Amino acid sequence: MDRLDRKILRLLQEDSTLAVADLAKKVGLSTTPCWRRIQKMEEEGIIRGRVALLDPVKINTKVTVFVSIRTNSHSVEWLRRFSEVVSEFPEVVEFYRMSGDVDYLLRVVVPDIAAYDAFYKRMIAKIEIRDVSSAFAMEQIKYTTQLPLDYMMLEQAKSGED
Repeated sequence: MDRLDRKILRLLQEDSTLAVADLAKKVGLSTTPCWRRIQKMEEEGIIRGRVALLDPVKINTKVTVFVSIRTNSHSVEWLRRFSEVVSEFPEVVEFYRMSGDVDYLLRVVVPDIAAYDAFYKRMIAKIEIRDVSSAFAMEQIKYTTQLPLDYMMLEQAKSGED
């Protein structure tokens, strides 16, 4: 992973629809070597996929809810079942196991509070949960899918790469 690969990644994170020829021109390569670099990063799993980012307001999922979940059950079987149940809901766009007071954190997107209430009732009907706390986002201050690439350089410096 060198400076050109990082530049390619930065550009693709900004706009994954860039044609390889345009991308190559921006990074100072010819098309074939640029394409090979992209293919290699895809094969290595650095690039996991390319997606379209949708406007949540325009598709009527304008309400974001952060759902904190606490449970009394910490068995592997319960976690497996809980993961299956939560993963069934398309409203859940992020799902984390946490450290600290909260066991799990979900980010849920819905059209309105009534839709969230319906989601909540469907979820608690499927699996036992000790405590659920919901926080509704009032305003989205920052949202990005772009990951910081500077940490790659730090890791490579430690390992002696370019």
